[in-house]
Amino acid sequence: MPIKILSVFGTRPEAIKMAPIVRELLQRSSQFESIVCVTAQHREMLDQILRSFGLTADFDLNVMQHAQSPAQVASRVLAEMPAILDQVRPDMVLVQGDTTTTFATAIAAFLGRYPVGHVEAGLRTGDLQAPFPEEMNRRVTTVVSALHFTPTREASNALLREGVADERIVLAGNTVIDALLQSIRPDYVFDEPALRELPRTGKILLVTTHRRESIGEPMRQVCQAILRLKKAHADLTVVIPTHRNPAVREIVVGTLAGQPGIVLIDPLPYLDFVHLMARSDIILTDSGGVQEEAPSLKRPVLVIRDVTERPEGVTAGVAKLLGTDPDRIFDAVNTLLTDPSAYRAMVGAVNPYGDGHAAKYIADAILQWHRHQNR
Repeated sequence: MPIKILSVFGTRPEAIKMAPIVRELLQRSSQFESIVCVTAQHREMLDQILRSFGLTADFDLNVMQHAQSPAQVASRVLAEMPAILDQVRPDMVLVQGDTTTTFATAIAAFLGRYPVGHVEAGLRTGDLQAPFPEEMNRRVTTVVSALHFTPTREASNALLREGVADERIVLAGNTVIDALLQSIRPDYVFDEPALRELPRTGKILLVTTHRRESIGEPMRQVCQAILRLKKAHADLTVVIPTHRNPAVREIVVGTLAGQPGIVLIDPLPYLDFVHLMARSDIILTDSGGVQEEAPSLKRPVLVIRDVTERPEGVTAGVAKLLGTDPDRIFDAVNTLLTDPSAYRAMVGAVNPYGDGHAAKYIADAILQWHRHQNR
């Protein structure tokens, strides 16, 4: 009888990283029965990813509400997930990363005595306030998980230091690399008209900033650095997909709208975004996933956060941790724009995040775990 796997996710990043696993399970239908539940913590952006990867949900909680808090999301998931778990009765529940959907689903599965598999386990900053509430989400998910699928050796070591048994840790690499390599096409044409009109000369700086801890003065400092960079480099084009959060748009649009050479666009479908990364020369971001994707595209990534749960990229030299000080941001981007040797050093470093086969390794590990459980 096939192993019944319930995959649960609710945000755009989760969907991107879970899509390769769901596809792998569907391709191995003699071994696995794949059921997908989405919480729609991010409604529109989640649906874009499902369409991009040709996936459909078997259950949809549709929990998204305007200006929702993490506590409100968690309460709705905890209220509705038990009935789905008891209807499906999965052999394992797969969750990904560190979202409120992940945390609440893992708790609901644990309370129902359903084994949890945690994809992208072991990331840590050591600070419960940064990122908030993600660091708490991932730590609690670790406590209740039966299997931990880590993206890097450092993530595995973090779990070992916390007392997780070695036999429950699977070093798989990051499924975001699987998704990326499955999606990039040399003949791709952008859906977004503004991207089709990007100049063929000069450099392109891609900026993404949306994290809760970035909102306010940190984000204003990033915007000031961007204005200074544009003043210093007339041939630089800055592209900023602007998050729909009104607090983000108030700062980014309010500061940068109408400035020549700065292109503000709505959040992009996944395929447009990954091809924009490939089209860019430098990426400035507070995103976690982008820190992993950019090195696979041989693009330097500058992280506008004070701490990162992905230190492997910094250690490997494919990423630099800047914080949000405008002088540091200006100096780092300016160096990459003007010093070819510094640029080559970053893009030539080895990507620590995997080989693009993480989904296969995860499916194999679940199969082995299930056989052991039955013995």
